[in-house]
Amino acid sequence: MSDPQKLVRHAQQVDELCAAFVRAFSGEADLHFRGRRLHRGRQPLPWYAPHLHPSPESDDFASFRGTADGLALRLSASDAALHARLRPEEPVERMLFEMLEQFRVESLAPESMPGMQRNLRHRHERWSLSVHHAGLTDTARGLLLYAVAQICRARVTGQQVVEATEDMLEATRFALSPLIGHALAGLRRDRAEQAAYAVHARAIARTVAAMLHAAGEGEEDPAAREAEPEDKRSVFSLVTDMDREIIERFTTADSGRSALLEGAGGGYRVFTTAYDREHDAASLVRRELLRELREQLDRRVAAQGVNIGRLARALRVLLAEPQREGWDGAQEEGRIDGRRLAGLVASPAERRLFRTERLEPVADCVVSLLIDCSGSMKAHAESVAMLADVLTRALEQAGVASEILGFTTGAWNGGRAQRDWLRAGRPAHPGRLNERCHLVFKAADTPWRRARTGIAALLKADLFREGIDGEAVDWACTRLEARAEERKLLLVLSDGSPMDSATHLANDAHYLDHHLQDVVARHEQAGRIGIAGIGVGLDLSPYYSRSLVLDLAASPGHTAFREVIGLMAGLPRH
Repeated sequence: MSDPQKLVRHAQQVDELCAAFVRAFSGEADLHFRGRRLHRGRQPLPWYAPHLHPSPESDDFASFRGTADGLALRLSASDAALHARLRPEEPVERMLFEMLEQFRVESLAPESMPGMQRNLRHRHERWSLSVHHAGLTDTARGLLLYAVAQICRARVTGQQVVEATEDMLEATRFALSPLIGHALAGLRRDRAEQAAYAVHARAIARTVAAMLHAAGEGEEDPAAREAEPEDKRSVFSLVTDMDREIIERFTTADSGRSALLEGAGGGYRVFTTAYDREHDAASLVRRELLRELREQLDRRVAAQGVNIGRLARALRVLLAEPQREGWDGAQEEGRIDGRRLAGLVASPAERRLFRTERLEPVADCVVSLLIDCSGSMKAHAESVAMLADVLTRALEQAGVASEILGFTTGAWNGGRAQRDWLRAGRPAHPGRLNERCHLVFKAADTPWRRARTGIAALLKADLFREGIDGEAVDWACTRLEARAEERKLLLVLSDGSPMDSATHLANDAHYLDHHLQDVVARHEQAGRIGIAGIGVGLDLSPYYSRSLVLDLAASPGHTAFREVIGLMAGLPRH
């Protein structure tokens, strides 16, 4: 088994063990981890606190045990409805309030379970030291957040602050004492009463949030702040300066169940297929414009500096399987080669009488990239095109067939299909009500060199309209099932839930995303294709049991490709 597969398999085993404990302790049977995030059924649970997100690459098993203990206590000792009512609305205050509530439930770890108490302490220490060693306490805001986390947890749990950073906290602790000292005392006193504890937690969150805003204003001169983009100066950046996982960097796809599809006689419908089309994407772009777009994409790929050869070797190790390719004779060990026994009579000292089976890695695999070409993806078009271009080139070097597909609609707001529905008298429950448009940027049998120009059509903005994801996944799976390769993988890149305004208005709110859930579940259960979702700034776990969130707002370099390879390593072999 290759290293990426070993890491993924180990991470899955750890997730299963942790989920089993959380289920047993909390008494909730439908809890499980998906994409390193705890879910109740198909619904992801909140992040709760920054120290509850250990990394398989850098943290030990005890950290995951501590995380499982913390999550179990949160689910069993905190009233979620009461917490939601008492939680502040201001983002930084809300983050601090969440963290303080997590400290409260951890302080309630039973004395009869000293192992749980050790695990919780260990996890908090590992997180604290990783924050400090990463240099996130070098700024006034980072140090203030770190100090608040240390001081509050120590007071609530009755344990000492992390010894290695205790001296660093003295000045900040001295400055905080007159401001939050009374509320700190209340935290320990009322830790068994969630509502009373929340009063003190809100007071601390409000005071510290004001200090964070003031620290942010004092650290930089006004000209520098004006030069920053607005989202960089948002209140959320006060938190992400310290730890990018303290709050959710990415939202979760808004999903639900459709009453129409679940009702008696319900079923996914299509009002008309008369205007549905499948296009070679290159045919929709003028040749001169396509050349310009290809040059633009080449510049982006060159600037990215990805080592395609190294990426191809990693993919080959991951996707290739050893296959028999004959025998190597004249070996000193192995199986006896009867054809060389006569030589032993002539030369009794001859030792090369054996043969060994020759195994060659062969990638009997096809990978399909299905790209959401809805309007919101325009902002990510160049990054997604670069990712798809480099990945398919590396797959080809690794001997793996690949294709790039896209899905959009032929018109906005329903187009001709919606007009036909209006002329028909607006019958109830019309189902999908737009012109489906499927795009082929690169077919699996087409070499990258011949398809490279067509891939650049991903940069043509007016191809991006609305998205009907469920039918697109079905279409991509049908193409894969027609292939002869043994292993078939589908990676879906999207930045949002399915959305077609005409279908949404004529049916109900979750008609399309309910259909997407059903389509993905059906193909996952069939087991012929490994399916994963790659969310562009969005958690797609409500739809895909295996998913990854990519931050394409930053430069999607080597890290993004490593994450994609890790995701592929976790897909089952059929």
